[in-house]
Amino acid sequence: MKFQVLDIVPHVPNPVTGEQLTPSERLHETLEFALRAEELGFDAFSVGERHAGRFLSSSPSVLLGAIAAQTSTIRLQTGVTVLSILDPVRVAEDFATIDQLSRGRLEITIGKGNEVAQFPLFGLEIDDQWELLAEKYALLRHLWRETELDWPGTEFTRPLTKVTTLPRPYAGPPRVWHGSATTLASAALAAKWGDPLFSANAIQPLRNYEVLVRHYRDEFERHGHDPRTAYVGAGAGSLFIAETSQAAKEQYGPVYEALVAATNVPGNNSVFRDIDHAIAEGPALVGSPQQVIDKIGRFHGAFGHDLQSISLPTTLPHEQQLEQLEYFATAVIPALREEFPTTLWGDGDAQLGRACSAEPVGASAA
Repeated sequence: MKFQVLDIVPHVPNPVTGEQLTPSERLHETLEFALRAEELGFDAFSVGERHAGRFLSSSPSVLLGAIAAQTSTIRLQTGVTVLSILDPVRVAEDFATIDQLSRGRLEITIGKGNEVAQFPLFGLEIDDQWELLAEKYALLRHLWRETELDWPGTEFTRPLTKVTTLPRPYAGPPRVWHGSATTLASAALAAKWGDPLFSANAIQPLRNYEVLVRHYRDEFERHGHDPRTAYVGAGAGSLFIAETSQAAKEQYGPVYEALVAATNVPGNNSVFRDIDHAIAEGPALVGSPQQVIDKIGRFHGAFGHDLQSISLPTTLPHEQQLEQLEYFATAVIPALREEFPTTLWGDGDAQLGRACSAEPVGASAA
């Protein structure tokens, strides 16, 4: 199993103490998380994208560029790039620039996002979100794979004549994951193209996400792709590790419950009533190291996933978050790497050399 740290850069006060960082402090915190994650041996660092709500992640390409310039080995990802509302030409340019800066360490995860307020902000209709995503992704694939591109235009993309976006990606088009949180649409789009899937696994019961992953694998094989390349990533809920489960609940439970009560909004609302419910039936990684290991093992039993993503409890003091990052890296990761091997980003990863085709490859691509 491989491991990623995801920061969607929430900017909210600690709901118990009221303490809150300034925007500058919070953004620098993200950068420090990435540097420390590389030092601790995490495989990837991901920055989210939000355009509504109390987040500072409206410009993930800027943040990833800063991280690329100060790191050397860790892979850089997005979680997610909200392609439905973006210009594919701009996306191709921005992320190819990061790919060059990082010398080929970039991969992105695309999705339609889960903030309902973002669509009117960009002059778009939420009812078009899935068509926007599918058409813009088709164009992005061509932009990264072809020069002097002639594009006829579609309902949600404009015609292009002999377009070559610059810079070109570092060593062929970056791998694109598809983020899936609540519906089968993103899972189906990933399967159509033979791309990997990233299950949010963040605020709903495990069973809901298991359905998405099963649909993805079924569709992946139906389209004629090699099932060995059907890589899956999975997110998680809140992370807080202590020596015992009781200590973890006592220290983090009040913060978790107050935070959920304060941030439940359409598209991001939790169904878990308290910390015990979230630990027992939800994706929260709160407990002793062995409990966290066992819980991710249950995730793997449902998903068979290759990449596990965690997010730090960003309302807690900075030093405490770094302690959590190190605790996870030293007490959890080694056991899971050994128990759940994967070819992702290794010698058996056939996609590591970066594919060249702009069209779906398979027996049933339609």
